[in-house]
Amino acid sequence: MTILNDDNYYEKQWEFMSASQYKGFTTCEAKALAELTGEIPKENTEAFLVGNYVHSAFENDEVHEKFKNDHEKEMLTKQGKLRAAFVVAEEMVQRLKKDVFFNNLYHGEKEVIITGELHGEHWKGKIDCLNVEQGYFVDIKTTADIHKKIWSEKRRVWIPFVEAYGYYEQMAIYKNLLEQKYKKGFTPYIIAVSKQTPCDLEAIEIREELLVIASNNIKANIERVSSVKDGESKPRMCGKCDYCRGHKELSGFISSEELIS
Repeated sequence: MTILNDDNYYEKQWEFMSASQYKGFTTCEAKALAELTGEIPKENTEAFLVGNYVHSAFENDEVHEKFKNDHEKEMLTKQGKLRAAFVVAEEMVQRLKKDVFFNNLYHGEKEVIITGELHGEHWKGKIDCLNVEQGYFVDIKTTADIHKKIWSEKRRVWIPFVEAYGYYEQMAIYKNLLEQKYKKGFTPYIIAVSKQTPCDLEAIEIREELLVIASNNIKANIERVSSVKDGESKPRMCGKCDYCRGHKELSGFISSEELIS
């Protein structure tokens, strides 16, 4: 098994499962596999870059400066000024830096790579801040509106962004991998910061029963996910994402009511 480091972490997508890869396959198998095979490039969306801008600022100054230099084209206008999204990103960074609660919590090793086996698969993760001594880890999440309700088609209820974006599963995976390695309990915390002016902040903890449910969901889904990833099963199309729209072929009629189902 490959030993992961900062240089090869994002290259080993076939060898390791990750929380984001798992989320991709459970959202749309066809798109996730197309990204994995290189059929379609995985885009560095503005939202993705804003998140990385904030994360790099709390790793160290050298990493943050490198990120800004590497992504100067995406971040700056033709006039050399920061685009609006990155002006907000800098506001988010400064808001966090001034927050006493955050600064008291965010102590530990930064950007820690963790690997291990879970439900028969090799997993990898990268933890924003790990405090082994005190048994907790912290993940910074950037989002449009922390308190926005998101409709779950699967559950037919409104849910918070941390559930909608698969963060329960991510925290459950990291917790499991850490506890395997260190033989002690770990508590996950999420620090959420909004892309608003002024920025909103929340320190979020996840109830143990929600982490157990997330772990059980992974256990129930991983066989199918692995089967599609390994080419043993044909990927299903979700029918709603950009990839599926681009590959859609008509095969018959639907009723007008089905347009909003």
